[in-house]
Amino acid sequence: MQPADRVATAPVLLAAGGTGGHLFPAEALASALDRRGTKVHLATDHRAARYGGAFADDAIHIVSSATLRGRNPLAVSRTAALLGIGVLQAFALVGRLRPAAVIGFGGYPTIPPVLAAAWRGVPSLIHDANAVIGRANRFLAPRVSAIATTFPDVFRNEPALAGKATLTGNPVRPAVVAAAATPYAAEVKPVRLLVFGGSQGARIMADIVPAAIGLLDPSVRGLLAIVQQAREEDLGRVRDAYASLGVAAEVAPFFSDLPARMAASHLVISRSGASTVAELAAIGRPAILVPLPHALDQDQLANAAVLEQAGGAIRIDQTAFTPEKLASEIARIVAEPGQLAIMAQRARAAGAPDAADRLAELVLRAAGLKSLS
Repeated sequence: MQPADRVATAPVLLAAGGTGGHLFPAEALASALDRRGTKVHLATDHRAARYGGAFADDAIHIVSSATLRGRNPLAVSRTAALLGIGVLQAFALVGRLRPAAVIGFGGYPTIPPVLAAAWRGVPSLIHDANAVIGRANRFLAPRVSAIATTFPDVFRNEPALAGKATLTGNPVRPAVVAAAATPYAAEVKPVRLLVFGGSQGARIMADIVPAAIGLLDPSVRGLLAIVQQAREEDLGRVRDAYASLGVAAEVAPFFSDLPARMAASHLVISRSGASTVAELAAIGRPAILVPLPHALDQDQLANAAVLEQAGGAIRIDQTAFTPEKLASEIARIVAEPGQLAIMAQRARAAGAPDAADRLAELVLRAAGLKSLS
C-alpha cells in the first residue's frame, strides 16, 4: 500500500506553547483532524492546564522548554539547558508515539518536538498565526517539511521558504465557528462592549477603559453594558469604577465562553494577538485594537493593521490610548450604529472560518495519510 493511500490511523502530534494564542489554533486543528479519523496528541509546557481542556489527559505531554528573554548570559544558558532537556524528552516521545506528522504552532515549547521530528525523519510542519513570523518559527522554518501561514506573502523575499508555504488562515476553535452563526445585532440597546487584553489580561485596559467611560456624556454612558476581563489585582477597582458611574458591568479575570461573548457584543476593545484577530474576523465583530507595543517583532501591530485595512477595526497605538481618545471614539461609534454594522460586515469578510479544515488537509498530505471523512 502506497503512503498516500494509508488511512489516518497513526496519531498526529501537535506542539504549542501553553498560552491561548498558541493552543486555540491547535485545539481547532485537533477537532478538524478528529473529524477525519486521526488521533491527536499535544506536546506543550506547564502553562497549558488553563487552555488544554480540549485534549484528553493521557494525550497531553509536558516537554521542558523556556522562552529566551534578553541577553543575560545566565538566562541564555538556562534557556538553552531547558530546551536541550526538552529536545531529549521530545525525541523519546516521538519515538514512543511514532506520529505520522508533528506540527508546531509557535512559541519556544514548539522547538523540541519539531526538531525531534525532523531528526527522526517524521514529516514536520509549522503554522504561524501572525502577519510577522515569530522567532521560534523563524528558527524552525528551514528545517520543516511544510509551512502554513495565516497571511499571504509572509515570505515574499525568501523564495526557499515561500516554496513550501501554504496559506491556510488561522484555525479558530469550534466554539468560535458556532459563535459565528450569531448574526450581528444592529440597532439594539444597550450597546454591549466587550473588553479584554489577551489570554492573560492587560492592566492598561483596567487603567484606561473605566476612565474613558467616566468621560462620556451621561446620555451616552447610559446606553452601555460592559463585560470586561481584568486581572485579579485589578478586579476591585474596575468594579468600583463602574459601580460609581452607574454602568451595568460584569468584570471577571477569565471568561471560558469568550467566543459567545464576542458574538453577543456590538464592539470589542482588545489587544490584537493573532487568535483574537482571527476570532473577531470569523465571528464578524467590530473592534478597537490596541497592539502590544513591546513585542520584538511588532506582530500585534501587523495583525491589527490587517483588520484595520479591511475596515473592520480601529487601531489605537498604546501611546495614544488615553481615556480622552477612547471616550471620543466610543461616543462617535455609538452615535453611528450603522457604521458599526458596516465594520462588522467588513471584519467578517476578512475571516477564514474554514482555516482548520485547510490546515488539516495540509497535515494529512504532508504525512501521506488519507482522511476518513
